[in-house]
Amino acid sequence: MTRNLISCAAVVSLLSLGACTDSWNSFNTEAGAEVDEGAFGGPTMNNSLVMMGEIDATQALAGRFASEVPSTITFAFNSSEITPESAAILSRQANWIAQFPEVRFRVYGHTDLVGSDAYNKSLGLRRANAVVSYFASKGISRSRLEAVASFGETQPVINTTGPEQANRRTVTEVTGFVKGAPSLINGKYIEVVWREYVEGATRIHPQNTTVKTEVDPAGAGG
Repeated sequence: MTRNLISCAAVVSLLSLGACTDSWNSFNTEAGAEVDEGAFGGPTMNNSLVMMGEIDATQALAGRFASEVPSTITFAFNSSEITPESAAILSRQANWIAQFPEVRFRVYGHTDLVGSDAYNKSLGLRRANAVVSYFASKGISRSRLEAVASFGETQPVINTTGPEQANRRTVTEVTGFVKGAPSLINGKYIEVVWREYVEGATRIHPQNTTVKTEVDPAGAGG
């Protein structure tokens, strides 16, 4: 009976340990474990394809950016002002961009289908420029942001002629490497991977934290 009680206590203890927070687990894992999605073959194959030139390094980083941070923010009707909600997303984008000084980005501005083509193209450009200015305010060099492009109202997410917030957006994308580091030949992509591995080996000890209808104005576009 005593032995059984001890065994039960041991099991309960192990289960309790298994309930530790993700931050503790992350702190105690091996350096570089964050890039392991559970299948050794996937990351290995991707890295091999990149090194053989079958997957362009720009494409690989573009895929990472799109999967690790939201690439799109939206705007109010006839506005290029960045809302607090959009600023939170752009802050995440800026943090990601800051980790990759070798990489260039482009911001595309879009509108909905309300208003003239010319007005909406100008509005889309203002929205894209607002995002570029936000990045600059966070210390991102404008030289890393390629000439801003605007698609105006020509690429709606939702094809409607009425006001539609999903269409009033900017999209941030990876476009390549800075001049002097354009390809894998000089090892720049390997530098990116190695730098992340080394930084991943420096962990911060986890701390306890406390978790706390539109009208189209005259002459306006969307």
